[in-house]
Amino acid sequence: MPVKKPKPTSNGRRTMTIADFSGLTKKRPEKRLCRGKKQMSGRSPSSGRITIRHRGGGHKRLYRLIDFRCSDKQNIPGTVASLEYDPNRTARIALVHYVDGEKRYILAPEGLKEGDKIVCGERTKMKLGNRMQLQYIPSGYKVYNVEIQIGKGGALVRSAGTAATVLGFDGEYATVQMPSGEVRKIHKRCYASIGTVSNAEHNLIKIGKAGRTRWLGRRPQVLGKSMNAVDHPHGGGEGHSPIGLKKSKTPWGKPARGVKTRRKSKKSTLIIRPRIRKRRKR
Repeated sequence: MPVKKPKPTSNGRRTMTIADFSGLTKKRPEKRLCRGKKQMSGRSPSSGRITIRHRGGGHKRLYRLIDFRCSDKQNIPGTVASLEYDPNRTARIALVHYVDGEKRYILAPEGLKEGDKIVCGERTKMKLGNRMQLQYIPSGYKVYNVEIQIGKGGALVRSAGTAATVLGFDGEYATVQMPSGEVRKIHKRCYASIGTVSNAEHNLIKIGKAGRTRWLGRRPQVLGKSMNAVDHPHGGGEGHSPIGLKKSKTPWGKPARGVKTRRKSKKSTLIIRPRIRKRRKR
């Protein structure tokens, strides 16, 4: 789906781009497959304290129940009834009517149309939208919604426009290249869907104005030097004065900018090539 650019009737709309929803079905979401979603505004459900800053407000969202596994629909064909918008994710979703009478939402791949037939099974046809085990997918094919644990459902490659590539097989594992460039091993009995996730033009959307960011539930970010001394280590002083420190700090007093704060993670034997490559010293 292309991206629309509105007329520059104001400074906010001058650089704004909007997703074109012309390829979607004009219908209300399936009521039985929706749930209410409570907005936490960045607060912890246990203590009620803010754990993620700059969150709050935003438009109400109705959560669509997405079937990421399809394990109980083995070899039961389904027909794509509609392609719909989901406010909770960047990709588009598809409503599938199975021959046994059940309806479910799935992640829609790029190129899927209304009326297409899809099926999930241990080994099926190499067709767009079909879901099968990695061991039966030939090398070079693009896949999405990839399982990382057998039977747990798709957990990898689910955002708009992404796809992983099956490179080969090594014993009980399949070698898969992630969209980030990481090459890792995944058990060959894990399931994956054929194709690329829909809405590939999502990265071309420009917000354009601050109010549109507020609709998404994100509040403004303020510099620490603009706060009071009680609120931030950079705060205090007359107006927009310097921070008064040799090195900048986080709001909690720890060193920031250029200081490594992450713990060394344990090396996984399943990762063949990491996402971040170390630069060679010349």
